[in-house]
Amino acid sequence: HVQLVESGGGLVQPGGSLRISCAASGYSYNLLMAWFRQAPGKEREGVAGIVTGGGTQYYADSVDGRFTISRDHAENTVYLQMNDLRPDDTGTYYCALGRQCRGGGWSSSSTREYWGQGTQVTVS
Repeated sequence: HVQLVESGGGLVQPGGSLRISCAASGYSYNLLMAWFRQAPGKEREGVAGIVTGGGTQYYADSVDGRFTISRDHAENTVYLQMNDLRPDDTGTYYCALGRQCRGGGWSSSSTREYWGQGTQVTVS
């Protein structure tokens, strides 16, 4: 069965960088892995997605140019490199796996079938 395990969260100062990881197992090739985040009192939002086979990337406007999503096939791991972090980047970050989608569908929670437990990122 599919398992997703996030790691790498922590506390970072504004302007700093952090890389979080999602170790995945038990899934079929060529799906779409996405990173979501949720801050207290706010809705969960998709921030970046990547097709696990071809590598096509997607980004929310709020993180485009600052965050980079990548994948390592050998390690079955998807990364989110976060640069120039801001206080409003604070939240619990989840990786989520599901089918490929047209347009902005990757950023909808309803299109993601499997979820990790989350890792906390605090920018302060």
